Amino acid sequence: MIKRRIISIDPEKCNGCGLCLNACHEGAIGLKDGKAVLLRDDYCDGLGDCLPACPAGALTFAEREAPAYDAAAVKAAQAAKAKPGPGSPICPGSLGSQAAELKPGRAPAFGPGPLAPAVGSALRQWPVQIRLVPLQAPYFNGADLLLAADCAAYAHGNFHAAFMKNKITLIGCPKLDGVDYSEKLAEILQLNDIRSLTLARMSVPCCAGLARAVEQAIEKSGKAVPLRAAIIAPDGQITSITM
Repeated sequence: MIKRRIISIDPEKCNGCGLCLNACHEGAIGLKDGKAVLLRDDYCDGLGDCLPACPAGALTFAEREAPAYDAAAVKAAQAAKAKPGPGSPICPGSLGSQAAELKPGRAPAFGPGPLAPAVGSALRQWPVQIRLVPLQAPYFNGADLLLAADCAAYAHGNFHAAFMKNKITLIGCPKLDGVDYSEKLAEILQLNDIRSLTLARMSVPCCAGLARAVEQAIEKSGKAVPLRAAIIAPDGQITSITM
């Protein structure tokens, strides 16, 4: 036992949303009786990737006696988790267990008036947030992957047809999420047969983090995944496309 920095969870503030489970890449956090709990002290690296994910402010750092961080045990647990058995949920106990493949179709009309003509959705799976998607899912096999900035679909008026059609969509914002996407993206590329990757990012500076994450993920995965990137201006214009 050593005295070190480790995550502390306030059960009074925790609302049981489960977002911290996905933010903790080491698997140190779980849900018990509808509240987040620290499952294993030796799985917590004390870096605090989970802190920004908590909307209730229930996570803080604490200095206390705890076992040293066991990187080997974490890697072994991650490897075991990445290979779910037949019939088992993809990410037990987390929002990832709600992952589902969708069939694109015509959305219901919003109501009478100018919004009535509905446009069919091209979304093919749920969830879509990078931090929430499972590492493995049937819809990843042979998929063309789209990684999009959160704002991109709001800026580009034809985003579903121009970018999402026939692709599996992941979204994120490096400025708001405050996490390194490259690690999880690399694992998704390693564990699944991804045919291609398209990046749709905004022209604003903070979106450069998405481009770096994609490049690092492809390099870490060791796979030659074809990459196409598009930069979208706030007015919806595509200012750059690279292959």
